[in-house]
Amino acid sequence: MKKINVRFEQDKTLYSIDIVIRADERDAQVTDLMESLARYKSFRLIALDQNGCPSVINENEIIFISADGKDVRIVTVHGKYHARQSLRSLEELLSRSFLRVSRFEIINLKMVRKYDFTIGGTLRIEFQDGMETWASRRFIPLIKERLSREEGYLC
Repeated sequence: MKKINVRFEQDKTLYSIDIVIRADERDAQVTDLMESLARYKSFRLIALDQNGCPSVINENEIIFISADGKDVRIVTVHGKYHARQSLRSLEELLSRSFLRVSRFEIINLKMVRKYDFTIGGTLRIEFQDGMETWASRRFIPLIKERLSREEGYLC
């Protein structure tokens, strides 16, 4: 285990916390630290459950978010909810664990079990709970580029 040095640098031009991890390589310790920080960052949002009652949803429980017209549906490990925000505004709030796979859908990369790039150039995404979705062909180059940058998502 490598020694971790922590220091604070004040920058009055920033409106958010900017964390940079510097190391000789991205090993298991660095990855664990990054995941730990990402979990801390997770936000909570209020959405309506199936009965129309407001409920608090943690970001790390979201499987995917989809839009059908003005109806924005959030599917979590606990059930389905409806958001009053637009898909675009939710996308801006979500962490780097989320990825837009079509004009109408954003997925949580941490909830994906398998990516199936077919010969025909389509992409089937299977989630840990067995649900699946398909990526839009237009988004596939962006998805491949993002997943290849994110260590551990593509084999």
